[in-house]
Amino acid sequence: MRIAYFDAFSGVSGDMTVGALIDAGADAHKLIHGLEHLALGATYKATKTVRYGITATKFDVLIGDQPADQVHHHHDGEHHDHDHTHDQTHDHSHRGLTQILELIDKAKIPAPVKASSSRVFQVLGEAEAAVHGLPIEEVHFHEVGAVDSIADIVGACYGLHLLKVDEVYSAPINVGSGTVKAAHGMLPVPAPATALLLKGKPIYVDGPAFELTTPTGAAILAALAKGYGNMPSLSISSLGYGAGTKDFPNRANVLRITIGDKLDSNEAQTVLLIEANIDDSSPQVLGYTMDQLFLAGALDVTLTPVLMKKNRAGHILTVVAKQEDKDALSNLILRETTTLGLRISSAERRTLPREFIEVKTPFGPVRIKVTANGFAPEFDDCQAIAREKNVPLKEVLSAANFAYLKTKA
Repeated sequence: MRIAYFDAFSGVSGDMTVGALIDAGADAHKLIHGLEHLALGATYKATKTVRYGITATKFDVLIGDQPADQVHHHHDGEHHDHDHTHDQTHDHSHRGLTQILELIDKAKIPAPVKASSSRVFQVLGEAEAAVHGLPIEEVHFHEVGAVDSIADIVGACYGLHLLKVDEVYSAPINVGSGTVKAAHGMLPVPAPATALLLKGKPIYVDGPAFELTTPTGAAILAALAKGYGNMPSLSISSLGYGAGTKDFPNRANVLRITIGDKLDSNEAQTVLLIEANIDDSSPQVLGYTMDQLFLAGALDVTLTPVLMKKNRAGHILTVVAKQEDKDALSNLILRETTTLGLRISSAERRTLPREFIEVKTPFGPVRIKVTANGFAPEFDDCQAIAREKNVPLKEVLSAANFAYLKTKA
């Protein structure tokens, strides 16, 4: 399993992503040749540069001989200057999302690159439509901004394809601060589309008052990243640094992408711990809540008896959850129990890879869960057989263990 891990400590933009992937070993010639098939009327170059002492690759989309983000005079690499009127829909200075998706579909580039590029554009288009209160088919990208963002998005997806990346993960994202000049005046950083794309993702603010993460960069991660937090356990094969446009005086304005193979032997995953202290819910309510939490996607739920304030016997309800389930599970606890508040913290979870093997027993088939450190019959299977056949559960468990050991003999 090949992983690309984004370290967005100075933010993330489309051009930084392409630069970092080329720096990490994606063949620049093949990538640029692929972009030329889009026939956007632009030229592309990848050059080595230095950002605060770190060598990085700068990727530029050139219109004539000028970088597209300078021709497109709105803020640094930002592409969401839109036309809100209907009568210019067919004006050649604008491109709608449908036209962009058709252009990608017709291009002579690999099918997986088309699929992921289209997904990123769909996500970006949906965010822009929501920000401007428009149906998605009415979102239009100004010509130069469209060229810039098509090249960056297809380039990023092509780079991931060339490096044979299976999954994308990201550290929490530095979004920057201050204000940014957009088509319709000053806006706060993160710009509205960026903020919407990063909803539910871990972000923070550090460094210069500047737009560090652009809508294009945010859309790439929103569409492609499988998770956020600590780097998964992996064997590093290459590192790449993609340069941003500006060179800040006290920080390397680069995006680092680490490419490596996932170590499945002891897989690390960032999870959330959601906890509540409860001293006035009935045992029936707590039991029901545990069942509901598992049904809603909790990875684990435990109840720990504790002595609370005023010498009251109570429980700590602890839920291990995936990042994306935070709101659903938190709301469920607040709805079903009497707790007035929750504690939510981040933790690293390590699990052994497991596989299921079905064995035949005299009572019927049973699945065996097999890991690197042992095996165990699947309890639900054994319990169902014991009830159905009216035999002691311990006999079904023994028969399942015996059947599995015979397959190993």
